[in-house]
Amino acid sequence: MNSISPNLNLMIKACEKASKVIIRDFGELENLQVSKKGPKDFVTKTDKRVEKILIEELTKNKKHYSFITEESGTLINKNKNIFWIIDPIDGTTNFLHGIPHFAISIALQIDYEIVTGLIVDPIKNEIFYAEKNSGTFFNNSRVRVSNKTDLEECLFSTNNDGIKSIHPKLNLRNTGCAALDMAYVGCGRLDGYFHNNINIWDIAAGKIIIEEAGGKVNNINNYEINKIDIRAGNSDIYLKLMKKLNNF
Repeated sequence: MNSISPNLNLMIKACEKASKVIIRDFGELENLQVSKKGPKDFVTKTDKRVEKILIEELTKNKKHYSFITEESGTLINKNKNIFWIIDPIDGTTNFLHGIPHFAISIALQIDYEIVTGLIVDPIKNEIFYAEKNSGTFFNNSRVRVSNKTDLEECLFSTNNDGIKSIHPKLNLRNTGCAALDMAYVGCGRLDGYFHNNINIWDIAAGKIIIEEAGGKVNNINNYEINKIDIRAGNSDIYLKLMKKLNNF
């Protein structure tokens, strides 16, 4: 295994603990499809439980770091310039329907720059991570973005709005999990990703994962944290994609 920083090691350990809860609860979902309360309340509880575990685990070693999280919002601690950015389950709708395509996403941001990103797919047992100037890794092997140059050969991911406004000019997917979409761009499974009005916790870890894999991502600091227009791809495709997305 390549050498990783103490911060990333802490993130991985926190995700390992949280993953156990997710895997167990995902297994329980089938029993809930027929219950009166239904799965929606259950998923919300899982989301909150996972976030609580992540915050507790990360705080053990870094007591003064602040947080930006999906469930709890912004939690300011002594270090007001260092943030853990957390999405406990990105892809809750997939989770809710028993579709095994969702992820835990954690990023570390220092002085408005994301320096570490981790995306964990607990069901497929896939881990994607990157640290500034250290490259991107998928299950401990170094990975890079795709080397495609022709838009017609590419596969992109977006959301419903993207598919409606851009389709059929590009080959598009809407997977319901932004974090994994960006992780997949980072390891070359997808060639690009775009989405409007997305939250920082959905894409923070993915941003550094793509950049450290040799890809390009637009400047997300130009946006409010819950209204980000994200654009990402390998360097060549990114430029061609930006021309396509002029009116999106």
